[in-house]
Amino acid sequence: MVADKTQESISQSPLRLWPGITAAILLIICKFGIPLVMPDALTVVMFGGLGFGAIIILWWAFFSRAVRLDRWGGAILLIIGLIAVRPLLHESIAEAGMGVLFFINAIPYMSLIFMVWAIARDRIPTHLQRATMLGTIILAVGFWTLIRTGGLNNAARSDYEWRWKASPEELLLSMSEEKSPITIVTADTTTAAEWPGFRGSRRDGVVHGQRIETDWTHAPPEELWRQPVGPGWSSFAVHGNVFYTQEQRGDDEAVSSYNLTTGAVIWRHSDAVRFWESNSGAGPRGTPTLYEGRVYTFGATGILNVLDASDGSRIWWRDVAAETETQRPYWGFASSPLIVEDKVIIGAAGSLFSYDRVSGDPLWSVPIGGDCYSSPHLAQIDGIDQILLQNQAGTMSVDPTRGEVLWEHPWPGQPIVQPVLVPGGDILVSRDDRTGIRRISAIKGPGGWISKERWTSDWLKPYFNDSAIHEDHVYGFNGASLACIALEDGAAKWRGGRYGRGQFILLADQDLILVLSEKGKLALIEADPGAFTEIASFKAIEGKTWNHPVLVDGILLVRNDREMAAFRLSPSEA
Repeated sequence: MVADKTQESISQSPLRLWPGITAAILLIICKFGIPLVMPDALTVVMFGGLGFGAIIILWWAFFSRAVRLDRWGGAILLIIGLIAVRPLLHESIAEAGMGVLFFINAIPYMSLIFMVWAIARDRIPTHLQRATMLGTIILAVGFWTLIRTGGLNNAARSDYEWRWKASPEELLLSMSEEKSPITIVTADTTTAAEWPGFRGSRRDGVVHGQRIETDWTHAPPEELWRQPVGPGWSSFAVHGNVFYTQEQRGDDEAVSSYNLTTGAVIWRHSDAVRFWESNSGAGPRGTPTLYEGRVYTFGATGILNVLDASDGSRIWWRDVAAETETQRPYWGFASSPLIVEDKVIIGAAGSLFSYDRVSGDPLWSVPIGGDCYSSPHLAQIDGIDQILLQNQAGTMSVDPTRGEVLWEHPWPGQPIVQPVLVPGGDILVSRDDRTGIRRISAIKGPGGWISKERWTSDWLKPYFNDSAIHEDHVYGFNGASLACIALEDGAAKWRGGRYGRGQFILLADQDLILVLSEKGKLALIEADPGAFTEIASFKAIEGKTWNHPVLVDGILLVRNDREMAAFRLSPSEA
């Protein structure tokens, strides 16, 4: 008798489905529809999906018309499942977004799967309804234990793969080094490096003296070689027929030297350290710096190396993080070393540290601190050399000789990109991907230096995509799109294309922008303030690509966290 009443209560009323279905439709629009038309609407995509997923759970618990045991029991089981599954997740899932991204991603998908069961519930035999509900919850939650992620892309979408599938780094480590024979070279200390480090000799991403063929239909880029590389977001330094980069290889953080025209490894220096975080993955973030036969590198855990460029032997090193008691930022140390006369200068978490470039002895420090990722930048303002660094407080200028702060411009944030030097002495600075870009002036008066804002534009919003100046205009990124503004007043000119968190170099002699998109597409854009025009494009590399490309003597180097390649670009006959 009791059993009959229980079965009757379970099947008493059809579910009130329309609120749940409405929330599910809105969730699908947020997660899958909005990114198609608004790729930069990250907040709407992430928290809209989370919000409507939570609404589905609340609908089931309070408004679905299911019996109380099913309503509250199902909601509680969903919550318990999310918490209980955490120890079983791959670390890339469990630690994503400092531990909260799992819930932001899992709740929408879990709610949709549960909603499918709810729609089908009244067609399921009564005695199987609770069992199938439990099975659906186990499936929705347990699925997350089967996958891992390689991190996030521009649209905050995770790169999911099966947990048991070998990662690109694991495949790389399984390969024999015999495929890349070691070849000793002699470092040339008599000539300057063609591309001495991060974004070129002036750290501005501007190339002079090279003109390339723009008709890629009849004269496409010629692939010279392609090969795997360890994870990391390092770019390249190039001298002669040798290039240098940083990469992670298992438990070792490596500085590697390769042949430019063949891709064969020449030497590799390794330190037994590994940096990894779930959003961006493993590996060093900085780029090597070449100077007078030495390679200067700064790793993601805080190790400063000075190596012989010819064979990779270590000349001296410092554990900057440990010696200066500087806390590692969430995304690791990302600074590229800067050489100024007899000093090597490091930006570490918003602070500046200077060492004698020959002996490695500490010289001076400016210990500001903060989770910042910009590199030190040499500038000359009013005839005076200065080191600029964008940090959590804003932008500061330091005397490279004494390490004294000359001036500061407050604009709090978490900057990643480089300041851009304006002809005449002004500076373009930025702090995140939401606020925009600002032109400031630094003026030396009787009472010392002062800085002031000239204009701020939200038409350019650099995040970790650096900008460049050409012919009185500024070219850079606003989210996934390339954009142009007037240098004089920041007025908007155009916005176009979809390149994700791509990077670019500017060919000044040819009014061209060479973009390497986040998905590995190489595109030629006219550096023309009149309109956005993409001239040509082709797929250059596979995988998420955040590394800066390099162009030296017609050879283009590209890489990401899994492969690198070189292309010969035909010279222009015009």
